[in-house]
Amino acid sequence: MFKDKILLITGGTGSFGKAVLNRFIHTDIGEIRIFSRDEKKQNDMRLYYNNTKIKFYIGDVRNINSLRNAMQDVDYIFHAAALKQVPSCEFFPMEAVKTNIEGTDNVLTAGIEAGVKKIICLSTDKAAYPINAMGISKALMERVFVAKSRAEKNTLICGTRYGNVMCSRGSVIPLFIEQIKNKQAITITNPEMTRFIMSLENAMDLVIFALENGISGDIFVQKSPACTIENLAKAIKELFKAENEIEIIGTRHGEKMHETLLTEEEASKAIEINNFYRVPADIRDLNYGKYLEEGNIAQNNIHEFNSINAVQLTIDQIKEKLLSLEYVQNELIL
Repeated sequence: MFKDKILLITGGTGSFGKAVLNRFIHTDIGEIRIFSRDEKKQNDMRLYYNNTKIKFYIGDVRNINSLRNAMQDVDYIFHAAALKQVPSCEFFPMEAVKTNIEGTDNVLTAGIEAGVKKIICLSTDKAAYPINAMGISKALMERVFVAKSRAEKNTLICGTRYGNVMCSRGSVIPLFIEQIKNKQAITITNPEMTRFIMSLENAMDLVIFALENGISGDIFVQKSPACTIENLAKAIKELFKAENEIEIIGTRHGEKMHETLLTEEEASKAIEINNFYRVPADIRDLNYGKYLEEGNIAQNNIHEFNSINAVQLTIDQIKEKLLSLEYVQNELIL
């Protein structure tokens, strides 16, 4: 389905954009457009890949005109541009609103205007039962694309929701490795805190699955495993044969003890497809009787999918996953 097609990636200079390039650059795809506001990262990427299939567009999802300039003849969009750091969004919530919510609306509006066939919006586990500004903005981002999908007949719009991506920007794994190499204590927030664990390749698989199988308004979730922060730190210590102490520093602004990928309400209507959950859009209209008078008995027996009831990885299993990452492999050699 990618033969001779044009793919646009918003926020394309980030970890996800690089994973897309690594997967598609040597296929029969026609063109990959990288849209971002960071000219330095774009230039670094241009020099590194040195491939005429990659085209670069400077712009910001907050500016719909810069998006329109990049979308001519585009077939598919992977919308990855976002403010993702929990602490920074806590202190600057309106910036999260402008990028994560208004920016998404701009991407969808410009994509629909340009006749884009399919748009996949990338979300996060923090959007399920959100307690922080980043998660709240992402939850509203999901509502924006679901609402937009109801009225749009020509452009398929759906989304993916996934947990922590190992070694992505802001990931704790590079921090732990840096602390080990600098002979510092490994700082963890709470030893019992759990997080979903997935690789960039897993994230790519989820997005491609959504692109190939999605119905407009769907949200797709992968059945990711999880682990405690303490076991993650211990696994990294063992890999690097480190003697560093583990220091507990307490939770940060807006952090949860455990994350959720699928809420109870979503689980009641989710459809299992192999290693994925498909959550179809709520297609009810503004007939208030459906909200106030009619319920769903099936919801009573459904449980959410969270980082406690997910498959829990042992330290050896975590080490196996870590060893599959190029970043960790390189750091072990250095």
